[in-house]
Amino acid sequence: MQKPNYKKITNLIFELNQLKRQRHTGFNFVGVKNPHSIAEHALRAAQIGYILAVLEEANPEKTASMLIIHDNGEVRVGDQNKIAARYFSTKKAEKKAFEDQIKNLGQEIEKKWQKYFDEFEQRNTKEGLIAKDADWLETAFQAKEYQDLGYPAVGDWIDNVEKALETESAKKIIKEMKKTGFTDWWQGLKKMTYKKLYN
Repeated sequence: MQKPNYKKITNLIFELNQLKRQRHTGFNFVGVKNPHSIAEHALRAAQIGYILAVLEEANPEKTASMLIIHDNGEVRVGDQNKIAARYFSTKKAEKKAFEDQIKNLGQEIEKKWQKYFDEFEQRNTKEGLIAKDADWLETAFQAKEYQDLGYPAVGDWIDNVEKALETESAKKIIKEMKKTGFTDWWQGLKKMTYKKLYN
């Protein structure tokens, strides 16, 4: 049985910090100067995945775990936007990068992470299908935020995601999202703390 290599585990943990520095590049095309990071995307996608899995009566922990690791390979191969995807695919490279990353983590982690990565890519399980919907849905939410901030061209992201979604819960959420402002969540939460001295 392969034992974990603690030096390699330590190096991987440092490597994963690069997810905070890697940006989702597609939003550069609409003028977003400093788009969100892959780490930011993965975190919210994992939380969306957890919610969707509960709504769809699947395993939320497994779904969220898939989303936490799904973009790890992009540390080594970069984020490929949909325009670049017209000309070349990094799918094989990303898979190879991921497989190299998980070597020496110990057989238990390597086997489980590989299984999660494959299920996410192939969408051949309920959780894999839900995880992919969550991944896309997070992109649509990010696009909506940029749209509300004055980047109208991102409507294309939202429309494409809406067409791609498979689960009923994700379809209902995106319909609600489209008619909700990204700042609506805090309306009514502000509490004024000043005390007037004079009437």
